[in-house]
Amino acid sequence: MKKKFYFNMGSQEISQVRYANNDTYVIYATEDEANQLRQQLDGMNTADMNAFYRSHVPIKSYHHDKPNDDYDAGITDAFQMIYDLGDNETKQHIENMGILSDYRM
Repeated sequence: MKKKFYFNMGSQEISQVRYANNDTYVIYATEDEANQLRQQLDGMNTADMNAFYRSHVPIKSYHHDKPNDDYDAGITDAFQMIYDLGDNETKQHIENMGILSDYRM
């Protein structure tokens, strides 16, 4: 059974309770789908930390960096999932951002 969740990409918060600024996106997801989104965000955090550590090695260039590529792929995949689960306003917001222009919405 799908439930209403509020999601904020900046804080990476997924909640069934609306408060403060956690309602950037509204999605309707099963518990499994919400957990999959959480795992996606966890993977992004791991890639982000790896990119942070790599950034302290000046001879490695950004554009040939697997952690950065992993983070970019993770955020795009997360937005695709949010789009797929989102209400009409969420879908419109993501379409306007253009982040999924290379993906099939």
